Amino acid sequence: MAKHLTIDDYISQLPEDVRERAEALRVTIMSAAKGLVETVRYDMPAFRYGDSTVIYFAFWKKHIGLYPIYRGTDTFEAMLKPYRAKTDTVQFLLSQPIPHGLVVEIVESQMSRLVR
Repeated sequence: MAKHLTIDDYISQLPEDVRERAEALRVTIMSAAKGLVETVRYDMPAFRYGDSTVIYFAFWKKHIGLYPIYRGTDTFEAMLKPYRAKTDTVQFLLSQPIPHGLVVEIVESQMSRLVR
């Protein structure tokens, strides 16, 4: 059984010092594309468009993970390079501000695969 039934539940169970950042990330993702629907999948906040999951996020001890972030143009990959942890993962250190502008770019890139 999943631990978190909603994104609100997920955020409420985070350490108090990161809850505001999680909420800000949630707002950034939702504002980056029309038609996103919030859900929880694999016990992580997820944002769907139609039948497809656009992006997940998870807060870890030292970083925030965004998944799956597919490869994009060379320009897109250059922007992600400092944050690319694996082929399909982006990580932002908790010790640094969330680059919300980049999050918008990521969501837009993810959406471009779905909406044509």
